[in-house]
Amino acid sequence: MALAAQELRKKLTGAISFPVTPFNKDLTLDLDGLRKNLRQLIQHPVAAVVAPAGTGEMFSLSPAEHLQVVKVTVEEVGGKLPVLTGVGFNQPIAVELAKQSAAAGVDGILCLPPYYPNANDDGLIDYYAAVGSATPLGLLVYSRDWLAPSPAWVEKLAARVPTLVAWKDGQANMRKLAAIMQRVGDRLQWIGGAGDDLVPAYYSLGIRCYTSSIANVAPKLSLQLHDCAVSGDTATLGRLMRDYVVPLYEFRDRRKGYEVSVMKEMMMLVGMAGGPVRPPLNNLKPEEIEELKVILQRWKPVL
Repeated sequence: MALAAQELRKKLTGAISFPVTPFNKDLTLDLDGLRKNLRQLIQHPVAAVVAPAGTGEMFSLSPAEHLQVVKVTVEEVGGKLPVLTGVGFNQPIAVELAKQSAAAGVDGILCLPPYYPNANDDGLIDYYAAVGSATPLGLLVYSRDWLAPSPAWVEKLAARVPTLVAWKDGQANMRKLAAIMQRVGDRLQWIGGAGDDLVPAYYSLGIRCYTSSIANVAPKLSLQLHDCAVSGDTATLGRLMRDYVVPLYEFRDRRKGYEVSVMKEMMMLVGMAGGPVRPPLNNLKPEEIEELKVILQRWKPVL
């Protein structure tokens, strides 16, 4: 049975994992590989699993493929952790994905911005309200790309959508995020969602939950980042950032889409299922794979 919205909110503390969607060489879904990856992941106490979403190449999937990924994830997690799913594109598709995912047993909906980058404030609120009312599940809004609203807009949305339980920041504008948090307060659970490398900044604002793509490869590292940030162990946190996280993110920043491509390649190098990315994303160049092998050698203590 799916978690009630407020029960889901209570569980959103720690590192939330965003699994990749493995593909075969012909770019079909590798569902067996997905199962294998999930079985390894859930051995670690991550806060929740989101599949599919940005790291899971949600925008490259058909609605039928989206549902397949959801069903496999729900089956493999088996109620041990909350399972969320990403929705978006436009209002009808977002509502359809939310409803079919709810029927498949997910615990919450992560709503990404709609296709239209120039929507006005009222239209955006209507979009999120439609997705929020499509199911009784807890709704998380992902502020990324062109969704960078004012504190007043977030407050208005929270008043309009009773199932809205959390706000996932993907803008990394700490000044604006702090203003939003001050305006809305504890009405929402706040989630740092712009990268593992921003854990120090997010946790300095009082946030105690973040989304981790690193958890695909090194969930122990993801959890250690959270623990160090919560306990105030700045020395260890700084070392982990310097030795592992920042070099990886510098590598990922080389090319748009590498936040997915690099993680898939790392997974394959350690024996997990990844496969190629779907266009318009690009796979790594052969020489970059060799560089990644060097990084992984340094990562042995946290794998």
